[in-house]
Formats: sequence, structure tokens, C-alpha cells
Amino acid sequence: MDTEYDFSQGKRGAIEPTGEGKTRITIRLDDDILTWFREQVHLAGGGNYQTLINNALCEYVQQHREPLKEILRPVVREELSQINMRINE
Repeated sequence: MDTEYDFSQGKRGAIEPTGEGKTRITIRLDDDILTWFREQVHLAGGGNYQTLINNALCEYVQQHREPLKEILRPVVREELSQINMRINE
């Protein structure tokens, strides 16, 4: 081991740059939630708990994202109902 190291070219911050389409944030999670994700990664034999959290959030969003037709269908039905009521008056 060297007795002296040259850090003059050293840079602060993350070792790896943030990938395209990713944003570095700070988030506060409950201890038990973070522990669970870390345990899942450990049980899987390794990996990154942050990636696992991201994947879980992506899956949640996909399951709860309503297609446009599901949003528009009730609006169109209500409008048609009101038109029919006016015609029948």
C-alpha cells in the first residue's frame, strides 16, 4: 500500500453517472420497508435494492394507469345520456 495518495484529480459525488432516463433523488422510506427490500435482494442472491424498489413502483404504476378509453367512456355515456334526455323532453 502506498504511504501517500494523490487525490488532486479526485471528484466528489457518485462513482457512476446517472443513466439516461434516470434522476437521482433523496427519498425517505420507513425502516421496515427498506429492510424488506434489502432482505429480498439478499434472498435472491444479490442485486440492488434500489432497482427492486424502482421495479416495484413501475409495476404499481402500470397496474393503476387507466387507459384513456376507460377515462373517456363514462364521460361520453353521461354526455349521450343528457342529449337523449333533451331530445325526449
